[in-house]
Amino acid sequence: MGKLVRDRIPELIRARGAEPVTRVLDEAEYDTALRDKLVEEAQELRNASSSGELLAEAADVYEVLAALADRLGVDLGTIAQAAQHKRAERGAFEERIWLESY
Repeated sequence: MGKLVRDRIPELIRARGAEPVTRVLDEAEYDTALRDKLVEEAQELRNASSSGELLAEAADVYEVLAALADRLGVDLGTIAQAAQHKRAERGAFEERIWLESY
């Protein structure tokens, strides 16, 4: 069942009286696990129903994105600049355009 978890999760599990089994991932495993975690969190964001859930899941996506940025050796500002560049070239999602076919 293994999955990447936030740093304090083992501590929180112990506080509930259980003993987690953990290991530290190597570099390649961590890179893969972060990408998998991003997909997991994005799916949870997609399935959220209330505004509170949406905010909490968006925060989780943000946290994973920050970790990925760190792995790339960039900060979130650099990612924001890349997003702005892409927005200038291709637009945003403000007009809610759904492409049926082409």
